[in-house]
Amino acid sequence: MAIATAAGYANLPSGNFQAEIYSQKVLKFFRRASVVEDITNTDYAGEIENFGDTVRIIKEPAVTVSSYQRGSVVTPQDLADDEIQLTVDKANAFAFKVDDIEERQSHVNFESLSTSSGAFALKRNFDKNVLQEMIDSAGIKGASGSVETDSNLGTAGTPVTADGSDAGDEIVNMMALIARKLDEQDVPEEGRWFVAPPRVYQNLYTAGSKIMEVQVTGDAVSPLRNGLVTNQKVMGFSLYKSNALNQSADITDDDLVSLSGVASGENVVLAGHMSAVATASSIAKTEVVRDPDSFADIIRGLHVFGRKVLRPEGLVLGIIDYS
Repeated sequence: MAIATAAGYANLPSGNFQAEIYSQKVLKFFRRASVVEDITNTDYAGEIENFGDTVRIIKEPAVTVSSYQRGSVVTPQDLADDEIQLTVDKANAFAFKVDDIEERQSHVNFESLSTSSGAFALKRNFDKNVLQEMIDSAGIKGASGSVETDSNLGTAGTPVTADGSDAGDEIVNMMALIARKLDEQDVPEEGRWFVAPPRVYQNLYTAGSKIMEVQVTGDAVSPLRNGLVTNQKVMGFSLYKSNALNQSADITDDDLVSLSGVASGENVVLAGHMSAVATASSIAKTEVVRDPDSFADIIRGLHVFGRKVLRPEGLVLGIIDYS
């Protein structure tokens, strides 16, 4: 009985007059925002879906220019036909069972509810997998970059440190450095993106941060005066937020990226161009089959996908610590 009874009160003593009601509105867990589909190249997905599990992408040949004098012999160069392979070689699945009796007598549609949850879990793992590949294959980073190494981008264990009231400005300074690095690799401004965990944006929106200044947003009036994120770009970047990049000790999740040597509180940030990474889904489906051993339906989902870093020079990894 939910309501207490006064001592000596004997009317309806068992409390059976109070009905117990189960709500048909289920409390769902929060869905993590997905960013990968917005920051990667999906141009090759259709070719994989129609023809197979591998797409061979021919790289544009590099043409050599040489000095020329009137009457001199011009020797043609041999063109290279180098290729990159995008292979669908990753797969995740879920499966659960709903008994016929449970389905008929339940006040909640567990099949629909759990299918939605499973589809979200597949998408979240897909996000983590692709972001992890970006971290591992970024060409420009603070240590051991395949294209360029710049310690000013921070390294695991030796991040860029931001303190006090200037904390928000440090990430803006890093964004400016990243923009310069991409400029030096001739990466187009259109299609650039920046992804960071929520803690980074918390510091971006602090009072006095450069993010509030109109020269950063490029507008006559800053659209971020009240900390509201709009479609407006900042320093040429579309801004995205992802908990998959969280490295906080307060966050425990199987779908977080990992980077060797990164301590709790060190924030991993990624930036680049959407053509730098290609993703493709070959199979994304759910199906219902009868359980051969009981009166029940088995609901299962499958996601088969591939990802490939095509242009490491278009990916930048930074590490910053807000002490």
